[in-house]
Amino acid sequence: MVGVRSGPELRSNLKVEAKRMEAQLQSIRRKLRQRLEAEFARGELTAPQRMVMGELVRVEGMSLKELSARVSLAHSTVSGIVDRLEKQGLVERGVHATDRRVTVIRASGAVRKFMKSRMPALTLTPLLKALKRANEKELREVRSGLDTLERLLG
Repeated sequence: MVGVRSGPELRSNLKVEAKRMEAQLQSIRRKLRQRLEAEFARGELTAPQRMVMGELVRVEGMSLKELSARVSLAHSTVSGIVDRLEKQGLVERGVHATDRRVTVIRASGAVRKFMKSRMPALTLTPLLKALKRANEKELREVRSGLDTLERLLG
């Protein structure tokens, strides 16, 4: 293959190789998330709104204080973001199960349904299409390379 180094030449400049690999991994990630990002763009969310939604999707409900800490934004900023997201039907506020004084914020039912049903297809489809184009040897090489990288990363 053109541009592939091996042996001592590869080891002599690991920093350059690491930067190259990082760039490749970023490119692969962008390609895999392209359809998902297009779907998110249709929702016309700002970057801070997407950060908030990302946390609410990962965690099944949290207080405004917890959410502010997780996204590293001021409490008042996150409160305004949550207000706007609630008006759009993307988040819901509820009462904490054991402390009724605490308000819990969570992704709405519609968002949770989207994440369960639509998101897997948006994220897996590009990878499935690529793997279908691969022959058996290429599939083994991709699997082996990913297994090796994961093991080396610890």
